[in-house]
Order: sequence, then C-alpha cells, then structure tokens
Amino acid sequence: MINTVIYHIVTAVFALVMLYPLIWMVLGSFKDSNQILRDAASLFPDTFILDNYATGWRGFAGFTFGTFFKNSFIIAGISTIGAVISSAIVAYGFARCEFRLKGFWFGCMLVAMMLPFQMIMIPQYILFNKMGLVGSFLPIILPQWFGQGFFIFLNVQFIKGIPIELDDAATIDGCSIYGIFPRIILPLIKPSLVTSAIFSFMWRWDDFMAPLIYLNNPATYPVSYALKMFSDPTAGSDWGAMFAMATLSLIPIFIIFLTMQKYLVEGIASTGIKG
Repeated sequence: MINTVIYHIVTAVFALVMLYPLIWMVLGSFKDSNQILRDAASLFPDTFILDNYATGWRGFAGFTFGTFFKNSFIIAGISTIGAVISSAIVAYGFARCEFRLKGFWFGCMLVAMMLPFQMIMIPQYILFNKMGLVGSFLPIILPQWFGQGFFIFLNVQFIKGIPIELDDAATIDGCSIYGIFPRIILPLIKPSLVTSAIFSFMWRWDDFMAPLIYLNNPATYPVSYALKMFSDPTAGSDWGAMFAMATLSLIPIFIIFLTMQKYLVEGIASTGIKG
C-alpha cells in the first residue's frame, strides 16, 4: 500500500512538471499581454479575457487563421498519405523481396534516416528552386511521397513478424507478389500504418523550418509559421493572441492521439517486441 501511494505521488509530480508549460500556455491565452510579461510566474490570469482568441483568429495581411489552418491540413494530410503509402511499399520490398545489394540499400536508408535536415537543406532548396517549385506546397509535400526512413524501418520490423507461410499459402492460391501486399500484408500491419500516420501528421503539422524556407506568401503559410508572425521584437509582440492560436493548434493533434491511442501503443509495442 505504501509503495503504491509513493509511486502514484511521484508519477503525479513528474506529470505535473511535464504538463506545467502546456497549462501555463493555455491559461496564458486568457491573460492580457501586459500581465504575461509582467507576472510570468503567475499561472492564473487576474481576469479571464476572451479577446485574445478573436484577435488571433483575425490573423494578419488580410488572412484569418482559418486560412492558415486550411494550409496546415493540406500540407500535413497529403504528406501523411504519401509517407504512409510509399514507406509501406518500400518496407514490403525490404522485408519480403530478394534483390541484389539489398543489405547495402537498407544500410543507405538507415544512414539517410540519421542525417539531420540541416545537411540536405541547401541542396534540396537549390534543386526545388531550379524546378520552379519554391513558393508552393510541393517542396514540402513531394519528399514525403518517396518513403521516410523511420517509417520504412518501423514497417520492415512489423512485416518480418508476419509468418512467411501466409505468403506461401497466397502464392499457392495464385496470388502474385504484387497481390500479396494489398491482400495479405496491408491488413496485418494496420497498427504500424496508423503509428506512421500519427507521427507523420504530427511532424508535418509542427514543422516550422520547411515553410520558413520554401513559402514566401502569407496566403500559403501554415499555422506553425503563422504563429511566428505575432512576435515582433521591434514593434511589440501580441503574446495573448499567439498563445490563443497556439492553444487552438493543439486541438487536432490532441484529437488524433485521443482517438488513435490504442493503435499507436500497439504499433510501437509490437514493433519493439518483433525487432
């Protein structure tokens, strides 16, 4: 009994430490900007102000935050679809198909997965600039449609845990290697696919660097980039409006984690065991 009580107390303390910045931001969205700067250590506002949400939603440059949310959904949604589909196909090739230099190419994929974005940022920008794609969503979306190293590795480990006898039985029934993937493999790796989709959507939704590099028109800004526009060190920053819109930006991610938590835990746990 004593050990259980101590465990829950310690866990609650660590949970509070982790959640405190989030709680501070959400409650800060109801504060006046002057109070945020004047009394940063205070958690609760003196008076709850809803004007921050109205001010923040009006946006800037003639575009409301509805436009920025729409852009974020377009970028994150299409990128996620491409990342999940392409990574699953590549993973199937590594896990079930035999071809020359298979180990070498898998090693190259692992090395590419470990490279930070900053190493390929300039060459990638030069390439897309010569293609005339800078200023559109395509430089952010297109790379996701050619497989992502982490998702490929995740799916490979999951597919390797599926008995090869299922493939043999499907082959005997007349199913080709191209038919085994959609009919046998895809339904069985659903937890891995959902896990990849959750991480991909979250990373693209939170991505700030790529929009900063490739987008130069406020009409195309996603939420992650539009939030930065509230910060102006020269003329003054509207922290209340920024916190309000940042709070709203968390809602899609929160809903996804809330509804897909079962598949996320199953996908990570199963992959870890099989790996």
